[in-house]
Parts: sequence; structure tokens; C-alpha cells
Amino acid sequence: MMALRNLQTRTAIGALAVTGALFLSASIGTSAAADYDNPSTKSATGTFVLKTGPGIQPAWDAEDITISAISPGSLTTLTSTATSTIYLPVVAKTGTANATAGGFKFTNTATRETFRCLIPTVDTRARVIDCLLDSGYNSTIFSIESFGDKSFLSNGTYRTSIFTEMKIAVISSEMAAVLNKALSTNVFTDSVTVANANLTVTRPSTSGS
Repeated sequence: MMALRNLQTRTAIGALAVTGALFLSASIGTSAAADYDNPSTKSATGTFVLKTGPGIQPAWDAEDITISAISPGSLTTLTSTATSTIYLPVVAKTGTANATAGGFKFTNTATRETFRCLIPTVDTRARVIDCLLDSGYNSTIFSIESFGDKSFLSNGTYRTSIFTEMKIAVISSEMAAVLNKALSTNVFTDSVTVANANLTVTRPSTSGS
């Protein structure tokens, strides 16, 4: 049963990466985001918000690491709180996997090396965040360590899921090593909370959902 669930999760995430890639490359509207051959994929709207955790931004700054948004995502940086916040639009949903458009990029400003996380897919059941990499392959980069609160609203036509204060970490020491190697740094680790995140997703209601 666990193997089947993992296979379903990976299939949903990979499929949504294709959906998000179509959105990103063609700059199409969300009404077309689910035009793809997985019948369980639904067009969705909403926002995924990723805010760097306490002490993370100063640690990155000390190692010349910056984070930036990839359009249509956006970035807000507050020097007063030493935080950066990424805002990504949600465009599609398959089960508990939620595809965004755009993404974010880490840059070593000293060496100009970069690592891009394109069209992140947030799976709230598997508790992972997958990214489409420049190589064209998907990889699980982050884990959702915990949720602050979950709420679900429905008016019979649309259903909205709200997840707040999610604690985000690099998923493993192996992935931290990949990030460190790609950016010629040692600042990434799986032992700290990298960011806090909120996710809001609205999609059409269906019977039995």
C-alpha cells in the first residue's frame, strides 16, 4: 500500500510539473493549466508563500547566497526583519499535489553559480516540495516538517484549502550536499528550518471530494 501511495504521489508531482511547465513556457491563463491528459488534474488558483526562517537570510548573506523569484513569481525582501518572501501563483491540483508557476533561484553572487527550483509542486499529504531542475528532471528538494493550521472551506461550487505556518527544511543531508556543491558553499543543511510557508488553493468542488 505504501509503495502504491508513493508511486501515485510521484506520478501526480511529475504530471503537475508538466502542467506547470506548459503554463510557464506559454504564459497561458489558469483556465488552461489543466489541459493535459490526467483527468484528475484540476485547474486551481491560489498562492504559495515561502518566507525565510529566523537567521536564515543573514547566514546566506554571509556566504554570498541570495534568493530571487522566477516570473510570474515575485519577491519581497525586508531589511528590517532580514527576511525574503517568495510569492508563487497556484495553477493546478492533482489530489494533494499543488502545482505553482514560476519558481525561485539561489545564486552565489561571488561565483555566479545558480540553482533553480522551477514550478515547485507542494504535496501536503506526502509533505514534500518538488522542483523541476534545469536538467529537465524533477527532484524533491524540501520537506514539510510540520503544519501550523489547516482549514477547508466550500460553498458547493468551489473548495478552498488553507495551510499556514508550514515549517520547510531541506529534505536530506544528501540534498543539502547537492545544493552546497552547486553553489560552492556549505550553508545548506537539513537540520534547520529554512522557511515558513503558507498555501491557499481554490479549485472547483466535485462530488465525493
